[in-house]
Amino acid sequence: MASSTSCSQADGIIANNHELTPLEKHVMFFDINNDGIIYPSETYQAFRKMGRGIFRSMFAAVLIHFNFSHKTRPGKCPSLFFPIVVENIKYAIHGSDSGAYDSEGRFVPEKFEEIFKKHAHQNADSLTYNEVKELLKTNRKPKDYYGWANAFVDWNSLYDLGKNKNEILTKETVKAVYDGSLFEQIAKEHASK
Repeated sequence: MASSTSCSQADGIIANNHELTPLEKHVMFFDINNDGIIYPSETYQAFRKMGRGIFRSMFAAVLIHFNFSHKTRPGKCPSLFFPIVVENIKYAIHGSDSGAYDSEGRFVPEKFEEIFKKHAHQNADSLTYNEVKELLKTNRKPKDYYGWANAFVDWNSLYDLGKNKNEILTKETVKAVYDGSLFEQIAKEHASK
């Protein structure tokens, strides 16, 4: 299905001359056909490329699209195909998170550094699972249950995907998820096995 806002992952530009924000780059890995719209089948394929099992990939696709499709299609009727529009992904930013993306999807280096200044107790450049749990608890906004749930899924998925053999999440890995390169790295590592 063609779109008027096709994207090129290679050059980071959407066809209407809109340079991709870091948040848009973060989700472009899931846009398998680079048309600016991500369908559940593409999210499923992307998770499989990263070595995730069939059930986990299906579950992730359903959960992600059910939660974010309507937010990236403001003013439009819900679609039974649950598409996510890449250039509108900023509307899917949820509360109770680190704030490393601003409301436009731009990366905020100060907020990123704050993650490690506040929560990296064992090593200044990495997070243990308990430190990730502390981060989640600290960032909870009162009665923001939707934000709590999304932050929990985001950070636990990141920890699961990105932890090293010592069971820690390095600063470099967390930065790679924010700049959009982590998923491609994981897919390449999986393909080489």
